Amino acid sequence: MTRLDRRGLLKAAGAAGALGAVWPLAAGLSPARALQAAEALGADYDLAPFTLGVASGDPRPGSVLLWTRLAPEPLAAEQQLPEVVEVDWTVAADRGLRRIVARGTTTASATLGHSVHVPVSGLRPGTRYWYAFRALGRRSRVGRTRTAPVGRVSSVRFAAANCQAFHDGFYAAHRGIAREDVDFVVHLGDYIYEHGQVGGVPADHVRDHEGPAAFTVADYRRRHALYKGDRSLREAHAAHPWFLTWDDHEVVNDYSGTAGAAPFVRRRAAAYQAWYENMPHRDAGGAALALPDPEIHRVRRWGDLLELTVLDLRSHRSAQNLPDGTILGAAQKAWLKRTVDRAPDSWHVWANSIMLSQLRGRPGGPYMFTDQWDGFLAERTEVLGHVHRSGMEDLVVVTGDWHSAFVDDIRPDFDDPSSPVIGTEFTAHSVTSGAYSADWNAHNGPVMGAANPHLKYFEGNRYGYDVYHVTPERFSARMRVVADRRDPASPVTTLTTFHVDRGRAGSYEDPATRNSPAQYRRD
Repeated sequence: MTRLDRRGLLKAAGAAGALGAVWPLAAGLSPARALQAAEALGADYDLAPFTLGVASGDPRPGSVLLWTRLAPEPLAAEQQLPEVVEVDWTVAADRGLRRIVARGTTTASATLGHSVHVPVSGLRPGTRYWYAFRALGRRSRVGRTRTAPVGRVSSVRFAAANCQAFHDGFYAAHRGIAREDVDFVVHLGDYIYEHGQVGGVPADHVRDHEGPAAFTVADYRRRHALYKGDRSLREAHAAHPWFLTWDDHEVVNDYSGTAGAAPFVRRRAAAYQAWYENMPHRDAGGAALALPDPEIHRVRRWGDLLELTVLDLRSHRSAQNLPDGTILGAAQKAWLKRTVDRAPDSWHVWANSIMLSQLRGRPGGPYMFTDQWDGFLAERTEVLGHVHRSGMEDLVVVTGDWHSAFVDDIRPDFDDPSSPVIGTEFTAHSVTSGAYSADWNAHNGPVMGAANPHLKYFEGNRYGYDVYHVTPERFSARMRVVADRRDPASPVTTLTTFHVDRGRAGSYEDPATRNSPAQYRRD
């Protein structure tokens, strides 16, 4: 059977002159017609008013954040709901919700898009729970979550996902994540794409066959609702607790969070609000203080085994390529250094939305993309130098954004091959967002390898996610790939596996998968 991704469906409709009626966010569509258009692209929704599903996030030893959003008409600019709606929530020790351990009532207000963020406390550490919501006489689907453990932990498994352009394919990768035996999920950004052009070229003021780009809170709400119309994404949220960071497309391509005229500031505030409304994110100040700047960076521990440091590389950055430029901002950089100084004896994982490692386009040549850490050289040197001087070991950085898989050694000075290896960076494939062509990858894989001696592996022809298995002795990264992003039920397989041994910086590929396809691997 010939399969088409959503981009192909849009193009086919364009050839028939029906594009304006096909793209669900096109201007002028009624909510009912928008829903029909979304369904034509493979979307469906949970029963109203819980159409967008349920989710949990930011698990701690005694608590977890529960989320839902009431949206009876998911693609409507405004919901036909009372200003405030009471929502009951239940947490239980069994899937049937009979052994209830916590329950309560909260309110969903129009101010925050009728979203619900419930921080449930008083739970047992390292325990699986099930939960559901009830409102307007209806009950949501049942979600599953887990609290973080305390004390000695022998193993943890988690998945990392990033870059999921709706128009580029179906979320078979999230279907795989929902079925993985993992403790939590880390999303590394580009959860949505704000632009209004199938080709992926940001066009802030272009209105074409995919409708306008997102600018207002209503625009971004509808964009998030469209993405959650993929059943597999809702399943992945309902199956595991998530930690979240963001990259640029949650707002606009390649933006700097600290600079811009008034229209951009308003747009950023709208995007941040909609992101918060649609994510299982626990903000430090609570819902009342979450807008317009949700606090992303945080440290969470999974017992004595793993310390997870979530970074925000958008909100506080300056422009690129400045002598004193910052990607972290002064406060977050000071916080990160303190985190390094207080590092426990465990694995240290940084959730990092854009590539940390240096990436030159040719030996001795310019950097390929300075929107990533390559555009903030002094700060990268400062931060990695601080890691090295602190003596912190067992650093693993998990990264998104590139739409391809990389494995890199991390060095304080990437231009000095004798500089010590102080960690490993794993950059994961994208869920759906289009990668470079197979010809580009075949040509440039060896070029990047020659130009970057710390680069150990590159594979750019596939889509998927990573699963990390961590024990006191070893950190293992399994690159999980889908057979075809055009198939919502595509099978998932392991392309290759890399390992990092505790107390020994640097990674190595598992002999069992070393003959897997790749465009570059360092022998």
